[in-house]
Amino acid sequence: MEKWIPRDGDAFLTKDGFVFYTFGYEHPRERVFSFLKYIPSKLRTHFSMRFLEKRWKLGKLELVRPEKLYTAQNYQRLLETFRKRFPQYVYLCPYREKEVISSPLKHVKEVYVPRDCLQALLESERRDHLQELALELATLLSNESRLPLEDFGIHGSIALGMHTMESDIDLVVYGSQNFRNLERAINSLADKGALSFIVTKRLDRMRKHRGRYKGKIFVYNAVRRFEEITFKYGEYRYSPVKPIAFSGQIVDDSEAMFRPAKYQISNYQPLNSTSKLGESEIPTKVVSMIGIYRNVARRGDIVRVSGTLERVEKVNGSDVHYQVVVGTGTREDEHLLPL
Repeated sequence: MEKWIPRDGDAFLTKDGFVFYTFGYEHPRERVFSFLKYIPSKLRTHFSMRFLEKRWKLGKLELVRPEKLYTAQNYQRLLETFRKRFPQYVYLCPYREKEVISSPLKHVKEVYVPRDCLQALLESERRDHLQELALELATLLSNESRLPLEDFGIHGSIALGMHTMESDIDLVVYGSQNFRNLERAINSLADKGALSFIVTKRLDRMRKHRGRYKGKIFVYNAVRRFEEITFKYGEYRYSPVKPIAFSGQIVDDSEAMFRPAKYQISNYQPLNSTSKLGESEIPTKVVSMIGIYRNVARRGDIVRVSGTLERVEKVNGSDVHYQVVVGTGTREDEHLLPL
């Protein structure tokens, strides 16, 4: 715990019994930005939202999960409940001038880092069928992509040891180039018939991040290597300007696989009158806080974006630029879609 450097996707259990997932890579001292995944069943009455009927067991702790985790409305409801009942999990960010969900490190009881969880699974002498299948798939992907198994991790319910045989296999690979290598390997395995893609939505066809291996659903995503974290909390101040809608062209997708997903853009074209901007306000980047918009567009693609224009100012310097954020948690109709 003392040496833990939070990265996106790391899970942790708090002393109050909440299970959070780390969000992003910029965190205040002694706190970690995160989103809530599981709630102790005994506390569900405090939260005014619908829950899945399923129960999870983390040791002796019984957990429930909200039916819809990632809507703006539910995020505001979570904030409201935390503000009233568990204020220690609400943080007024001075650089964004808004309240966000954030856990104090002193409230963290247990941490589940995907890489460590996969290593623990490898070393375990007793594994069930799903754990064996997860290791088999991770090893297959490692061999096909020629990436060491140490560059992979596992998260989700398997990592927390509260999976059932119906659970998915949730894998992660560390590093942007490793992710691109893994993409090619998975495409090759799909061509050979060793696995198949699951395509139920348009974005599935773009991302190809969900598949089926020996009858079991798996997903894979990317996490930054430590050397790829070149920024830190407090370097910039972010000020919302207004909602806008526009089309543009992707000119750099090298950070598109992470969360937040970052796309460099050009050729800004407003889609309505309120989105017309002065030359100095035209955004050069789209940042998606919503995980489903990771890796949905590639360099050269034309995209349609609905989000919030932000003024970004370096705290210790004169650098000012503009970006568009998709997933501010303030309204539902924010998206990034390839045309």
